[in-house]
Amino acid sequence: MATKKKKARSSGSKKRASKSSKKRVSKPSSGKRRTARKTRATTARNRKPTPGRVKKAPAATKKTAAKKAPAPTMKAAAIDKYGPPEVLTIHSVPVPKVGPKDVLISLLAAGVGIWDAQIRKGEYSVGSNRFPRVLGSDGAGVVVEVGKDVDRFKEGDRVWAYEWGSSNSGFYAEYVAPNAKDVANAPDELTLIEAGAAAVTGLTALQGVDDHLKIEKSDTILVFGATGAVGSLAVQFAKRTGAHVVATGSPGRAETTLHEIGIEQVFDSRAADAAERLRSFAPGGLTAILAFAGGDDLEQCIDQLVADGRVAYPNGIEPEPRKRPKVRMIPYDAVGGRAQLERLNRAVAESRLKVVIEKVYNLEQAAEAHARIEQGHVVGRIVLEIR
Repeated sequence: MATKKKKARSSGSKKRASKSSKKRVSKPSSGKRRTARKTRATTARNRKPTPGRVKKAPAATKKTAAKKAPAPTMKAAAIDKYGPPEVLTIHSVPVPKVGPKDVLISLLAAGVGIWDAQIRKGEYSVGSNRFPRVLGSDGAGVVVEVGKDVDRFKEGDRVWAYEWGSSNSGFYAEYVAPNAKDVANAPDELTLIEAGAAAVTGLTALQGVDDHLKIEKSDTILVFGATGAVGSLAVQFAKRTGAHVVATGSPGRAETTLHEIGIEQVFDSRAADAAERLRSFAPGGLTAILAFAGGDDLEQCIDQLVADGRVAYPNGIEPEPRKRPKVRMIPYDAVGGRAQLERLNRAVAESRLKVVIEKVYNLEQAAEAHARIEQGHVVGRIVLEIR
């Protein structure tokens, strides 16, 4: 996730980033504002569950994508111009060519982010500006072909991938051909739909917990904005460290979802007694806050940090937390790449991660998925099921 910048600067920074083996992850959680009145959340394996329930899909039931490209063209959700969700329509486009360092993936699922909607509207410039433009930066599927210089993957491997600003097509398509350095074997613990929902968001969540806040067992951490696509993963990664974890979530389905993924101490940051509730959960004060939304409610929580406490947040949250004496502010961009995805694999296993999904749409419903994410109040992530 990257700072929300002017178009020209943003595009340039992404091009520079793509030259390195580690990529800057752009906007995996921007657009998250508040956790109030969230809609129902489910996991990918149960799209019409008992209200509020989050069920973990068994590892044995892994749906796989088609293994061979049937024709030189493929179906994709793309735009021919910038505009509202309705400009995102189904196209027939060429299957991406596989370069010597690329991996051709038959996609089963692609994640939908608010940053995709911003690109669709022309508010954020990254990658190719040629039309038709296929959106999407992360997903999961099955390898169908590898470039001549690739020896880590073979046909039939289950993989997940994240690639920002690709000139070789996006992930809202039947096939994608990212560079092998941006691909890793998908975790055995997740279905491909769950993996497609958790690549870029998982990187952002894990690196906030481990790399920037360096959470340990002795910490008391508040995850602010805990029911969004990133926050719902971050609370689980924080819990795996043994730290005392507190989370924000509005009453109802959002709070219920957090309880179901193992977070006991949840409060509504908009409530009149929010400060008192937080103080009761953390009487000794907070040592760290991982924020995925900004505003007055967050500032009130920062008041309860101990001296030399720290606040980490992905670049792009609005408004940005104000600087304070004796509080270490840590804005960050998540980093993609093979090593980071493989580390995410280990964290998935250690935390017994439950991927929370707001809703699964099919590829033909991509415009509807964009309209939904722009409404806000999303619990977990929105996903496109490609096949």
